[in-house]
Amino acid sequence: MEWLTNLICPGSESLASTLVLYSFVIAAGVYLGKLKVAGVSLGVTFVLFVGILMGHFGYVVNAEVLKFVREFGLILFIFSIGIQVGPGFFSSFKKGGVRLNMLAVLAIALNVAIVLIIFLIENGNTEIYALVGVMSGAVTNTPGLAAAQQTAGTPDAINTMAMGYAAAYPLGVIGIIASMFLIKGIFRIKTDNEAQAIADELESAQNKPDIISVVVTNPLIDGKSLRMLHDIIQCDFVISRLIDATGEIIIPTSATQIHTGDKLYVVLASTDVERFELLVGPQEDMDWEAASPSEVVSRRIVITKSEYNGVALGSLRLHSAYKLNATRVNRAGVDLLASPNLRLQMGDRITVVGDINDISRLADKLGNSMKRLNQPNLITIFVGIMFGIILGSINLGMGMKLGLAGGPLVVAILLSRFGYKFKLVTYTSSSASLLMRELGICLFLASVGISSGAGFAETVFNHTGMMWVIWGFIITFVPLAIVGCIARGVYKINFLTIMGLMSGGYTDPPALAYAGNSTGSDTPAVAYSTVYPLTMFLRVVAAQALILIFA
Repeated sequence: MEWLTNLICPGSESLASTLVLYSFVIAAGVYLGKLKVAGVSLGVTFVLFVGILMGHFGYVVNAEVLKFVREFGLILFIFSIGIQVGPGFFSSFKKGGVRLNMLAVLAIALNVAIVLIIFLIENGNTEIYALVGVMSGAVTNTPGLAAAQQTAGTPDAINTMAMGYAAAYPLGVIGIIASMFLIKGIFRIKTDNEAQAIADELESAQNKPDIISVVVTNPLIDGKSLRMLHDIIQCDFVISRLIDATGEIIIPTSATQIHTGDKLYVVLASTDVERFELLVGPQEDMDWEAASPSEVVSRRIVITKSEYNGVALGSLRLHSAYKLNATRVNRAGVDLLASPNLRLQMGDRITVVGDINDISRLADKLGNSMKRLNQPNLITIFVGIMFGIILGSINLGMGMKLGLAGGPLVVAILLSRFGYKFKLVTYTSSSASLLMRELGICLFLASVGISSGAGFAETVFNHTGMMWVIWGFIITFVPLAIVGCIARGVYKINFLTIMGLMSGGYTDPPALAYAGNSTGSDTPAVAYSTVYPLTMFLRVVAAQALILIFA
């Protein structure tokens, strides 16, 4: 049984015992992270605490192996986050997203300001490494911790930050939820009323595609082509089918003329329906499936060939080459109007109408193979990681580098948005993306926990550790209280949106889960995704900047 003893007893640094240790820490951490207390769970962050516990009991890993696993896990995690948030990074600044993002930036600035105030009050008695770790835990931002640790580089600094992070994290989650209660109490908010207000707003402002049947009654447009009709109405719409006076069903093109009495099957934004009816004619209930001959069908085609990644929909020449009409494009569960200038992406699903044989020809051209979507694009992933590491190694001045965290994050964001211009396919299935992200963060947290576990109890469970906990709660709570009061008192933002802003501004999934479960609405998730990309990027940069400037 000596072989078993060597595998599971503390002190061994063999490859087999290292693999057993990592497997146990990650498995136990993920399992315990699923347990909920008051409806809140810590998720994979519990891997860090299991790693600390094992390190406390004497389990060790070879220093070089531990460093490699930690850094490789960090790169996988950061890169997958960049690919995930990249498409929404630039669009998050549109419309009301600008205000939400500025409030999130204010929260980050207040977090940093409080850290600097504490640092000055302590007058050097507390290292900036500890305070950056406390700040990362207080705002539940693991990438910021990872970036700061990679920037610091020394084992002592890395362990100090990890202990500060672990000390502040639990109250960080609680502090975010407590700030939600504070704003709710100060402004006497009733969640049901806020949810109803969101529902009313969506009903009046919804702009997703509608499908209607219209009878042409306006004599002024009799004989006009569809191209001319677009100029007259001045809104985006697609007429996928037309029934003329003889009862014949036509798949119209831009040159097709319409006449009074024609019946049109139209896809357009709901906000444009009234204008379309006024200029063309009233709606009429009609069963188009029953009216259509067997050869005219509607099908969805999936873009699975990389050569069509980034290609404009209009360049497919659906009318002239295939006698088909595209009515809408579904991207990640959201229906988009099939306008000619819409850039296609891998995984898009195009709804087309026409003859089944023509649809089959187009499907062969575009791929339409779900099997291809399940294949990971490893070339893009490792090309991105390579250039991310190169970018992260460039000295930006004053000794500041983006590092192994910032470099891959920036490259991943840019690739996910502009990769199609370089013929790089950035599509990754949700399951593959989630696996890469979770595997990376688990390897990173396990490494950090094991390496810092030996001195954790002596450092945290004393006066210094208690101060870390108190400072962490202040860093968590005060900025959110200020930002929440501004958001509600000054800008009158809906409370459900504020809950998402708070969760996204602190990149905290447990708080978002609480907000969603307590309101039964997806509005917090929308606000979360709006501020998450910029927040994630700035928190990584802020943590590194504090280390570079004050360490």
